[in-house]
Amino acid sequence: MKYIVMDLEWNQSAYGRAGEHPRLPFEIIEIGAVKLDSKYRLESEFRELITPRVYKKLHHTIRNMLNYDEQDLQREGKEFKDVCTRFLAWCGEDPMFCTWGMSDLFYLQNNMDFYHMERLPYPVKYYNLQQIYADKYDPDKTICKLEKAVEALKIPVTEPFHAAISDARYTAQVLQIAKLGNIRDKFTVDIYQRPKRPEDIINERHDNVIDYVSVEYSSRAEAMADEGVSELRCPKCGRRLTLRVQWFSNAQNTEMAVGRCFIHGYVQGRIRFRASEGSDDTVYAVKKITRTNKAGFQSLQQRQEELREKKRLKRHESEKRRAKARRARRRRKTPSKKSAN
Repeated sequence: MKYIVMDLEWNQSAYGRAGEHPRLPFEIIEIGAVKLDSKYRLESEFRELITPRVYKKLHHTIRNMLNYDEQDLQREGKEFKDVCTRFLAWCGEDPMFCTWGMSDLFYLQNNMDFYHMERLPYPVKYYNLQQIYADKYDPDKTICKLEKAVEALKIPVTEPFHAAISDARYTAQVLQIAKLGNIRDKFTVDIYQRPKRPEDIINERHDNVIDYVSVEYSSRAEAMADEGVSELRCPKCGRRLTLRVQWFSNAQNTEMAVGRCFIHGYVQGRIRFRASEGSDDTVYAVKKITRTNKAGFQSLQQRQEELREKKRLKRHESEKRRAKARRARRRRKTPSKKSAN
């Protein structure tokens, strides 16, 4: 097995949403990657620029970050399909992708689809080193800039950030130096490719986490009625749990719940509902189940009560307004004594 530590740079419409292609919100303009063996030893590197075909003008924010411009891309860049084909061949069989964040593989597949390339083998798993690093060094946060990790680990800054090959090299050095332990079971399941059939449902229990990605449903209510979506299981032993905090809407597209395993303690579930690709009428569920503690249980329980109270007050205020409106209508319809005489 080889670790492919990769980073992408991409461009977007320089003219805002009005100039955005609906199938390609971000166009990749550089692929940089470092190949490591099973002991994180460097084997080789890959770096190529890509000539943009959709967004030929760099967005001003992106231009300010990069150390090259449109002229460099036109002069040195190659066609995306050719570059991506060479990149995947360089990766070899059964690569394990490593990224700093959650976006790179998602948009790589999006660009591959745009150019009608064969998809990556399903399901796509990768190591989000940003999250793995945060879990070890700053567990209260999920986002840590690569620059901050490089500084904390005293990695020499020998080249600028925000070039794909430079960021891939720095990310590889974080993996080599940070003593993150055995990361084999700390993978993340990418959700660009989603289950179309029940047999394709993703239900992975690993590293005290359960990742579940459902098929499509006609509504959020239909999804929650499916036992596979709404059940909680212990990510440590797999036992089905009784809910201590019932599923409740914590945000517009998010449901939360808490259960308790009599052996391994409290467990928290989060379901995020996402609109299906190309449709506003169907949704799919992305569920993550993790272990928590009594404080986490009590915090979520309190949050549920606060939301219930807000809804109760909102209903009460709404009922008061309706009652006031009814009284006003009755007064308008009832003639006064003076007009009656």
